[in-house]
Amino acid sequence: MNSLAEAPLGKKTAYISHYQQDLLFPIARKTNRTKLGLSGLEPLPFKGVDIWNAYELSWLNSKGKPVVAVGEFIFPCESPNLVEAKSFKLYLNSFNNTKFADENEVIATIQRDLTDMVEAPVKVLITLVDRFPPCTTQCFSGICLDQLDVSCETYLVNPAFLQTENEIVTEVLYSDLLKSNCLITGQPDWGSVQIHYTGNKIQHSGLLKYIISFRDHNEFGEQCVERMFLDIMKQCAPQKLSIYARYTRRGGKDINPFRSTESNEVPDNFWLCRQ
Repeated sequence: MNSLAEAPLGKKTAYISHYQQDLLFPIARKTNRTKLGLSGLEPLPFKGVDIWNAYELSWLNSKGKPVVAVGEFIFPCESPNLVEAKSFKLYLNSFNNTKFADENEVIATIQRDLTDMVEAPVKVLITLVDRFPPCTTQCFSGICLDQLDVSCETYLVNPAFLQTENEIVTEVLYSDLLKSNCLITGQPDWGSVQIHYTGNKIQHSGLLKYIISFRDHNEFGEQCVERMFLDIMKQCAPQKLSIYARYTRRGGKDINPFRSTESNEVPDNFWLCRQ
């Protein structure tokens, strides 16, 4: 496994427009999970997926005419590796001047390459732009925390904000105030997060302050969601917990991690207004 320092993210890079599989750069999930106290020997305490949407996907048909499409890529959280974001952009760009018979050949190629790289089955869906259904943006369902009048002075992750009350509830809560920074470039990653749980009631103001405390935190989005999941499980001990974050697009794609105690099912892949 290459070190993260060798990743193309944050570096000046030549853009290659003919198919090149080795542009993909894997990142071992275990590196960050070790920091979260997961040794890699025990079963993961969550299930889930990472949903990536790519909006800059194009190739040439057999006559050399460009085809444009939107791609959806679903990575299981159990995969040993995740794909480094810029390397995936460079890889998809390498399709730009490459001829394929049809979208099925493109799907088969990407599915093979991603599955080999992350070492787990990856689901690939491609929709040609002229076949794309009318889309509308949505908001997360549930109770929005963002109107709470809280004072905030902490912008590095602080699980101590997570407190519970002696009342068993089932709640769906969400916030659009999530922000963290890319682990490599330090550039901001903006997002929204939905928390669905059953257990002792989590104090809403403390949960909002906890979400806001990610504001200057440097970590990939997938890692932030896993950190949230583990912090809430440790501090609040819910009976059931699902966390779904949807980040705004950067580099022509958005990344949407989902972690849950309950299910490996893929959540709805809808668009929030900022996506």
